[in-house]
Amino acid sequence: MMRLDESGRLVPVLSTAFVWLGVSLALACGQSESAAPSAAGGTSGGGASGVSQPGAQDFGLFREVLARGELPSPALIDDLGFFAEHKLDYPEPTCSGNMCLHGLVGVMGNFMSGVDCTLLQVGLNSPLDAANLPTRPLHAVLVVDTSGSMVGDPIDYLIEGLLRLVDSLDSTAAISLVRYGDHASVVLEHAAVTDRAALHAAIVGLETGGWTNLSAGLFEGYRLAAAYADPSVETRVLLMSDGVANQGILADPALFAMAREQARLGVGLSTIGAGEAFEVELMRGLAEAGAGTFYVLEDPRAMVEVFEDELSTALTPVALDVRIEADIDAGYALGAAYGTRGFRRDGPDGVVELPAMFLATRRSSTEPVDSGRRGGGGAILFELLRRRGVELQPRVGTLKLTYRDAFTGQTHEQSVTLEVPPEVGGEVIPEDGWFSSFTVEKSFVMLNLLVAFRQAAELALAADGASADALLTLVRAQVSDWLARNEDADIASDLDTLDRFVTVIRSFTFTPQPYFVPPEPWPYD
Repeated sequence: MMRLDESGRLVPVLSTAFVWLGVSLALACGQSESAAPSAAGGTSGGGASGVSQPGAQDFGLFREVLARGELPSPALIDDLGFFAEHKLDYPEPTCSGNMCLHGLVGVMGNFMSGVDCTLLQVGLNSPLDAANLPTRPLHAVLVVDTSGSMVGDPIDYLIEGLLRLVDSLDSTAAISLVRYGDHASVVLEHAAVTDRAALHAAIVGLETGGWTNLSAGLFEGYRLAAAYADPSVETRVLLMSDGVANQGILADPALFAMAREQARLGVGLSTIGAGEAFEVELMRGLAEAGAGTFYVLEDPRAMVEVFEDELSTALTPVALDVRIEADIDAGYALGAAYGTRGFRRDGPDGVVELPAMFLATRRSSTEPVDSGRRGGGGAILFELLRRRGVELQPRVGTLKLTYRDAFTGQTHEQSVTLEVPPEVGGEVIPEDGWFSSFTVEKSFVMLNLLVAFRQAAELALAADGASADALLTLVRAQVSDWLARNEDADIASDLDTLDRFVTVIRSFTFTPQPYFVPPEPWPYD
């Protein structure tokens, strides 16, 4: 058997007992028999910026655990973080605001069992370019963990990343730097970014030692943010840590409440993790509560990607108080939602509510992926179930977007209606599926990979390495076949991750289990 250690890794435990833990993704997506193109659908084109949500925007820890030759916990496989590393090209953003809505639909047999699954995809992009982003002056409050657990690579990664961040900021920015171990202390207070020599010296001079009083560092960071509060200035706190607090406030809900209150006051919080012993839920939860983003520095390449590319846009939101409503036709029932943490059900329909959205850095899926894959923007996917005994109507559903412009305060609304074309109705779906655009087809592949990663991790946790291996091998064949017909750097990189996962699984010795067929991820009923 396997167990989770305190860092979220799977380690072997000698046991003769076998328990199947189940897979939480056994949700109904198999009733759908047809799909609909969006009024805003059509052929997807690149050249427009995607937008990113607050919260778990990172899949780095999953990759890091695999790179160490360890089996990842299912808890590390996050749909929002995984989707955010995929650039999805939507039609040109021609709406009147700085964020545009696109609706897409697809139906295809899933890669595990062939049962059909229908997806409604919420696509968001922006006419804004990160290089020309209209921003207010920034006050970046950097709160850095310098406790003893950060010694070595973690603090080295953060120091190099902070140097890159300082060099990439606009000349109007100001920096405050807080370090914390047993207690918190201010290293720099509202220093002009133009004095780069002084900033570099302060950052390079950070030394490690002591316990981890994360709450003290966060309190001090927020104090500095309040001391220089100015409605004409964008104030962001960046908390950098391995997230293992052992002094001060240790209750996550209390820290989350503080982050939510500060976000309501206009001070956002982003979190950056480094180190092997990592409290994912704490750092992720703080970013979600603080209307910010969450990253993991798993290797030196990630420093360039996060500090130079992502944080240049993620520190300034482009939309606030975002609300997406999915009004589903009576012929369908709404199943699960993927790719967001803001989803809730509203009777037969669904609502996504997010405090802020940020501009993603990648502008086209065909651009070379040099430093890394962060900055794609991701997608929000709804499962649709075909209701038995109900005749399909042309209308599948309507999506409505409402948000407040982060720069002007103006409220924007946009709606998209999705309809069923007669030629794809009926009992039998096309063998290769039907998609309103290539973008939603790519999203289908992404979702199947996500589910395969989670199921394989669950099986490995249950010490059934053979089934985990067989499942990933099955999905690999389908993805490889798709890539032979469609060139895509993101999916190709996913396939490399899948291969690494298989290699790690095969490096472990598992107790042989009775033959077992994994549960259907999208049961027909």
